Formats: sequence, structure tokens, C-alpha cells
Amino acid sequence: MSELVTPQGFPPATGPLVDRFERSKHKLRLSLTDRCNFRCHYCMPEDPEWLPREQLLSFEEFERVSRVFITRLGIDRIRLTGGEPLMRRGVSGFVGQLNGLRELGLERISMTSNGVPLRRHAADLAAAGLDDINISIDSIDPERFRRMTGGGELDTVLAGIRAARNAGLGMKLNAVVIRGDNEDDIVPLTEWAMGEGVPLRFIEFMPLDARGGWQPQRVVPEREIIDRLAERHSVEATPRTREPATYYRVDGAYSLGVISTVSNPFCATCDRVRVTATGEIYPCLFSPMNTDLKTPLRDGASDDDLEHVIRGAVWRKGKGFAESAGYVQRAITMHGLGG
Repeated sequence: MSELVTPQGFPPATGPLVDRFERSKHKLRLSLTDRCNFRCHYCMPEDPEWLPREQLLSFEEFERVSRVFITRLGIDRIRLTGGEPLMRRGVSGFVGQLNGLRELGLERISMTSNGVPLRRHAADLAAAGLDDINISIDSIDPERFRRMTGGGELDTVLAGIRAARNAGLGMKLNAVVIRGDNEDDIVPLTEWAMGEGVPLRFIEFMPLDARGGWQPQRVVPEREIIDRLAERHSVEATPRTREPATYYRVDGAYSLGVISTVSNPFCATCDRVRVTATGEIYPCLFSPMNTDLKTPLRDGASDDDLEHVIRGAVWRKGKGFAESAGYVQRAITMHGLGG
């Protein structure tokens, strides 16, 4: 990955949103809240302290930030995350606000959820313009699921999956695999997802957990995930793309993804940037530093000013996990940063 240098060593003032390693950004992730109804140990501290409402960006502020990213910086896909984004009231209305930006260049609106609130909200989200949703499901065994989520009920997630399907939303399932927790779910969860006809992606355990329990030996690498499946199914790799997952064809038809951030990082093709619920730009999931966007936003900054701040933040993006390969020391944890 070579380093791009402009004559002054600063980010380009116009054109696509790029970092100094020539990676252009097309996808924006907005974390709407740090609140969640689950307590997954790889994401949440044991006793979380929720952010006061006044510290969060309003939906109007998020809409303005999105508009700048779309019209000036070439972003064409937005994903809403959390915490659990649907813990914040009015999310369907905000999706409708984003839907109004399609004429400016926005092509896709997505969401990541634990699935539970979808029983109430899936139809409204689809009507508002949401295209697709990723639903977290780390186990298909009710007791194991309860342990991993700190008391979550599997049935409520399955009901959410059915609601999303009935609403016509595109859907993928995500499962974080952690040795000692749920590696025995690799085959049964895949077989269940195959039977349901829903795409599944396994995610390697990353050193971002909120309780400091990550250890290299707890990572179940991509190769082991595939080897376990290959004991019962035919598994064929497909060519890797710019997507974070490597995809495999299982039994000649079903598409299974593996996001192998630890054993096979995709940092060289990363096209994402994140804005937290409190208006901080994190150009990388592993960024140790952030850039404050909320202060200029609330101090009356122009769109030109906001564009300058964003370009500078993304320009300073590092190489990613491929460079750090370990815990990132910072105050924010996954439930605040967004996945």
C-alpha cells in the first residue's frame, strides 16, 4: 500500500474522499446511539454509562453531515449503526430524511441491528426507504445465545428476522466467532441459515471488546471456519472483491462470507468512514484518534468548513489493523463507535 503525497502534503481540496494511501471512501457509517438492549461482552462494558441525549447529534445534524458527505465527497452508501440504532426514537423518520438525499447521489441506506426491535419497526423502515439490514446472531442455540448476549432471547431475534423478510428488506446475518464461546455453532448456524435462504457472514473476533478479554488464541481464523464446514459440505472459494468478506459457495449454491480482519485483513481496500453518535469522525475501526465534527457543526461552520474537516480526518487515516495488530488504547468502545 503506497502513500499518496500531494505537493503540500495535505489532502486534495476537491474530488473523491481519499486517504494518504490512495483508498477512496464511498461508505459512511453513522452510529445513532450507544444504547443497546443486549450486553455482548465483545462490544459492551459490563456496566455501561449511557451518553446524555444532549451530547448526541440530532437527526437534523446527521442529515446535514450526510448531505456534505454525499454532495461534496462522493459517499453513496450510508449504514446506520449503534449500539442498537432502533433504541433511539424516530429512526424510521430519519431514514425518510436520508431517502430524500437519493436525488443528490445516495444509492443505498442500510442498517445493522440485533434484530429484536424489528418486530415493531421493520415495516415502517421499509416504507421509509431502508434497503437492507444486517442482523447479528452469534448462536442458534438458545442457551448459548443467552450467555453471549447477556440475557438475550433467541426467539425475539428470529421474530425480527421474520419481520424483516415480510417487510421485503434485503438481509444478511452476522456472527462473531469466539473460541470457547460459539465455535461449535459454525456448522449448525450455517445449516440453519441455508435452510432459511438468508446469507450469513462469520466475523473473526477482533481486539475491540469492551472487557479486555481478547486474546489471539480466542480467534477462530477463516481457515478453521472453512475447514469445519468442509467436514460436512462442499465449500468453494470465490474471487475476493473490495468487500470486507471473502465469499464461499457451500454445496454449489449457498453464499457464505467470512470477514477475516485478524488473519487476513482487508485494510488495503477499505472504503469506509465512521461518525459516532457524538459527532466524532473515526476513519478506521482501529483508529486511536478521532476528529471532532460536532463543535464546528454547532458553531455555525459552513459546508466548506465541514468538508475541510472531513477531508483532513480521512487523510490522516492509518493503514488499519494490518499496521496496529493489537488493542487500540482509547476511551470509546464498540457500542459507542458502531460496528
